[in-house]
Amino acid sequence: MAAQDGVIHYRGVRRKGSLTWTPTLQALNTARTQLFDRGLVGAYPDGVGYGNLSLRTPDGCFLITGSGTGAQRVLCPDQYCLVERFSLADNRVWAMGRIDASSESMTHGALYAARPDVSCVMHVHSRSMFDQLLRQHAPATAADIPYGTPAMAYAVQKLAQAQDRLPALLVMAGHDEGLVAFGADVQTTLAHLLGAFQEISVGT
Repeated sequence: MAAQDGVIHYRGVRRKGSLTWTPTLQALNTARTQLFDRGLVGAYPDGVGYGNLSLRTPDGCFLITGSGTGAQRVLCPDQYCLVERFSLADNRVWAMGRIDASSESMTHGALYAARPDVSCVMHVHSRSMFDQLLRQHAPATAADIPYGTPAMAYAVQKLAQAQDRLPALLVMAGHDEGLVAFGADVQTTLAHLLGAFQEISVGT
């Protein structure tokens, strides 16, 4: 794990507010728990959390897991945040919630901006998947691009635009163990991610 994992690099503006359960947010939360149970979302021994999920909203914003929530198996609405807008050029995120938005919010936002057909993004960590996909020359960002930065967001955006079908899976080579899956909805994105995880787990 990189020493700076879990640290917010963007400049954030957050207004206080509460989120409530909706069927789509509950579906995202259930998917997150499934990923947690497989170790794809969680926390390292030093307490630093990893993995985050988001969901595009009908008004063009997106809901995302809050910063520092990785260690918890099941989240409540107050542990999600609504990103109302963001600026890659200025490295800024404007959000509403009880806690700050995930440190990877810029990357999630970049994917939604690049692909209008994407409504769900899942960022996970897996040593076996990360290493195997790099060996297979899967789509990957450059190894010298750090996580949570505009450079990573732009790199992921460029890769996402090159994918001709959804759901898709990318490797964040400069973010050790980091992978990002994205698709049209929670169910297909989760199935694609878990399918890849199962395939690699069986083969190792």
